[in-house]
Amino acid sequence: MYVIIMGGGRVGLSLASLLIDDGYDITLLENNEVLASNASSELDALVIGGSGTETKILEEANIQDADFFVATTGNDETNLLSCILVREYGIPKIIARVSNPDHEEAFRKVGVDEVINPERTAAGYLEKIITRPNVADLTAFGQGDAEILDMIVTNNKVIGKQIYEVSPDDDYIIIATYEDGKLEIPKQDDLLTKGEKISILVKRDAIKRTEKKFE
Repeated sequence: MYVIIMGGGRVGLSLASLLIDDGYDITLLENNEVLASNASSELDALVIGGSGTETKILEEANIQDADFFVATTGNDETNLLSCILVREYGIPKIIARVSNPDHEEAFRKVGVDEVINPERTAAGYLEKIITRPNVADLTAFGQGDAEILDMIVTNNKVIGKQIYEVSPDDDYIIIATYEDGKLEIPKQDDLLTKGEKISILVKRDAIKRTEKKFE
């Protein structure tokens, strides 16, 4: 997967580092020479000195090949303009950081897929949107050695199986299913259906294995 990140500040730099660790190919765009230099020294990624509001810079980054474009600067106008330009290249997913909540609707109207406000934004949250598209939510649990995942069931290997056939095991337990958006405590003979949301209590070191089982 190829991700272009615009903005080499704290959020952009942290997100790039997390995604590189996840094995993603990253290009970072940064207009500020100092921030661009810092990013070049810290990241194993291509860093281009320039803004995503310039078509020339976007094409230098091979925007047409990107799977994700993420605008992380602290300037809403800059982020919005870049998203408008990027949309013309048919990028599968466009994500933007928005500082002023009043601007969120404008971003959605131009086709931005995910609009993230700083009050609930961290690089780790953006990372989950990219690396865990079927995970609707992720909540820390206990002393940090377990988490509750809200997932969408898409794996044909578990679709049609009864709860008791797949849960619990040594790493996780399905703790909730949802009927018309209403939480239900699962019964052992309930069937897993395609596209349904489930909540899973999972050990932290088994998160990726559990995701693969259901997504």
